[in-house]
Amino acid sequence: MHTLKFIFGFIAVLLLQHSLWSQNLDSLTKVLETKMSNHNVYELQKEERIKNYLAQRHNTKDLKQQYDITNTIFQEYQFYSFNDALQHIEKNIELAETLNDDLLVNEAILKMGLLLVNTGRFKESIDALSEIDRNALPESLINDYFIAYEEGYSGLAYNTAVKRSQSNYSQLYTSYKDSLYARIQPNTEEALRIKEKEHRDSRNLDSAFTVNSQRLDMVEMGSRGFSLVTFERSLLYQLNNQITKQKEYLMLSAISDIQAAVKDNASMGTLAKLLFIEGDIDRAHQYINFSYDDAEFYNSQLRFVDIANNMPLITKAYEQKSTKQKNKLQKSLIFISILATFLLVAVYLIFKQVKKVSIARNNLKVANEQLKVFNEKLNTSNEDLKRLYSELSEVDKVKEHYIGSFLNLYSEYIDKLDVYRKLVRKYVNANQMTALLKLSKSKQFIDEELEIFNRNFDSSFLHIYPNFLNDINQLLKPEHQIDLKNQSELNTELRILALIKLGINNSSRIAKILRYSVNTIYNYRAAINKSAIDKENFEEMIKSV
Repeated sequence: MHTLKFIFGFIAVLLLQHSLWSQNLDSLTKVLETKMSNHNVYELQKEERIKNYLAQRHNTKDLKQQYDITNTIFQEYQFYSFNDALQHIEKNIELAETLNDDLLVNEAILKMGLLLVNTGRFKESIDALSEIDRNALPESLINDYFIAYEEGYSGLAYNTAVKRSQSNYSQLYTSYKDSLYARIQPNTEEALRIKEKEHRDSRNLDSAFTVNSQRLDMVEMGSRGFSLVTFERSLLYQLNNQITKQKEYLMLSAISDIQAAVKDNASMGTLAKLLFIEGDIDRAHQYINFSYDDAEFYNSQLRFVDIANNMPLITKAYEQKSTKQKNKLQKSLIFISILATFLLVAVYLIFKQVKKVSIARNNLKVANEQLKVFNEKLNTSNEDLKRLYSELSEVDKVKEHYIGSFLNLYSEYIDKLDVYRKLVRKYVNANQMTALLKLSKSKQFIDEELEIFNRNFDSSFLHIYPNFLNDINQLLKPEHQIDLKNQSELNTELRILALIKLGINNSSRIAKILRYSVNTIYNYRAAINKSAIDKENFEEMIKSV
C-alpha cells in the first residue's frame, strides 16, 4: 500500500514539474518572439551610440583621444558588424603607428586577432598575432594574448582535415591553454570558462553545472557574457538529455543577444534546429531565417557554415508544409465558390419571384380601379370583391415574406464571403504568402457586394412602394423632411424605416441586414423618432403607410 502511494506521488511530482517547465517555456517563447519583433529598437539604440562616438572622434584633433574613442566604437561593432569592427580596429593600428606607441599597436593587433578568431578566421588571426612581440607586452595584455592563440589553434585543430596539422594545432592549443591557466586567478571568468569546458569534455556534468552557475552569477541579462554563459549551459543540458531545459537556456541566450544587439550569435540557429527535430516547422523556419539575417549582417563565416547545414532541410520541410496548406486552401476556395454560385442562383430566383409579385400587385391595383368604377353595377358581386381583396392581402404577405427571405439570404451571403476573406488572411499570415495576404486585406469585394445589395433592395422596395418617401415625410416635422438627390436610391434612415415597414423591428436583425453595428441602428432610430410628429406611434404608423 505504501509502495503504491509512493509511486503515485512520484508520478504526480513528475507531471507537476513537466507542467511548470512547459509554462516557463511558453512564457520564454512569447518573450523571445516579442524581442524578435522589436529587434530594430535595440539596433537603433546601438546605432545612435555609435553615431555619437563618431561625432566625438570627428570633433577632436588629439590622436590619443581618437584612439580611445575608436576603441570604444570597435567594442560597439565587435559583435554587431564584423566589417565595421575590422575597419575601426585597423584604423586604431594606424593611429597607434602614427603615435609611434608600440604598446598601443600591440593592443590593437591583439584585439584584431581576437576579432578574427571569434569569427572563424583562425589562420588570419594567427598571422596577425605573429606580428606581436610577446616580450614587449605588458602583464595586462598577456592573458588576452594567450586566449587569442588558444582559441585560434583550437579552431584550426577542429576544422583542419589533415591529421598531422591537427595534431600540431592540438599541441599548440594545449600549450597555450596550460600557460593561460597557470596565469589566471582561480575564480575569474577565464579560469571558470576553461574549468567548465574541461568538466564538459570529460562529461563531469554535475561539476560543469556548478561552475556554470558561478559564471551565471557574474553576468547580467542583455550582455554578451550572459548570452555565452546561458548558451554553454544549454550544451550541458543537451549532454544531460534535458531538451526542455536546453531550449529554455537557448531562448534566454537569444533574448540576451537581441537586447544587446549581438549579431554574432549561435543560440537562435541551434534553437531552430531543435524545433525542426520536434516538428515545429513554422517556428524553426522563422528562427533560422532570423539567424541567417543576423549572420549575413555580421558577415560571420562560422555562423554561415552552421546555418548552411540546417537551413536547406528546414526550408524544404517548410515549403512542403506550405504546399499542403496551399492545396487545402485551394480546395476550400473551390467549395466556397460552388456555395457562392448556389447562393447567387437562389438570390436570382427570389428576385425573380419578387418581381412577379410586384407585377401581380400592379395588376391588382388596376383591377381595383376598375372595380371602383363599376361598384354600383357590381353590388350583387360584393362577396366576390371581398374575396378578391382577401387574396390581395395574402399576396402582400407573400411579397413581404419573399423580400425578408431575400434580404436574409443576401446578408448571409455577404457574411460567408467575409468569413472567406478572413480565412484566407489567416492562412496567408501563417504561411507568409505576401501576395495572398495583400488580397485578403482588401475589402473591395465585400464593399461592391454590399453596394449591389443596397441597390437591389432600394430598387425592389421603391418599385413596390413608389410613394414611400412622400408617406414618410407626412409623418415628419416640416423642418426634418427627407430630400433624396437620387429618387431611385434610399438613404440609411429610409432603409431602416423600409425594414420596419416589412415587419423587421429587431435592431439586431436590421444591423445584420444593413451591415451596421447595433448601436448605430439604435442611434439612427432614436434620431428619426425625434423628428416625427407623433413620436409615440411613429413606427406603428410606418407599418400602415
